Amino acid sequence: MENIVMSPIGYVKNNVSERKDTAWGGDISSIILKAEYCLGLTGLEDFSHAIVLFYLDKAGYIKEKHLLRRPQNREEMPEVGIFSQRCKDRPNKIGMTSVEIVSVSDDKLVVKGLDAVDGTPVLDIKPYYPVYDKKEAKVPEWVERLMEQYF
Repeated sequence: MENIVMSPIGYVKNNVSERKDTAWGGDISSIILKAEYCLGLTGLEDFSHAIVLFYLDKAGYIKEKHLLRRPQNREEMPEVGIFSQRCKDRPNKIGMTSVEIVSVSDDKLVVKGLDAVDGTPVLDIKPYYPVYDKKEAKVPEWVERLMEQYF
């Protein structure tokens, strides 16, 4: 297998110091960009939402524990595979969240609802395009129950 090498474009700055499974909706985070990427924010202020991809540096994947599990380890959830979940302990430590843009400045993107702890490396930021990103979608009923307290 070939290795894929990525470098952060910036880092998350917020008041969340511990990993958690719920209540991300009110969290405000700043994404502080490295100087070489700051011009890349130009035009993002015209969007209401963005997609943030980040490196789950505090996550730890253990095949026997995480490949097949109950979401958030909750007993009332069905046992499903890792690719049926958006959990943090994954084979590749990639996180992705659609966020509301609060503000954009020269070197910083401020967002609401980013489920990443303080210091998390950010890999990419993409504008949210409803035509691409929000389609009519089907999800199992347990997803609705799981997400009741997430945001």
